[in-house]
Amino acid sequence: MSKNTRIMLVFGGFVTAVAAAFYPIFVYPLTHKEEYKVQKVNRAGINQADVQPAGKNDLSRVLV
Repeated sequence: MSKNTRIMLVFGGFVTAVAAAFYPIFVYPLTHKEEYKVQKVNRAGINQADVQPAGKNDLSRVLV
């Protein structure tokens, strides 16, 4: 095997590994948007201010 072929196989393997790692993170959610609309339906009746009221951050007491 020549040196150039070996370099191309290593580089191609790296690109394939990166693509395989990013597929479930980026490509699958973009192509299956209907599966991710459930969250919007589940949060329809929740008021965010009731769950997490606005105001001072609790970390401000720790840092002072």
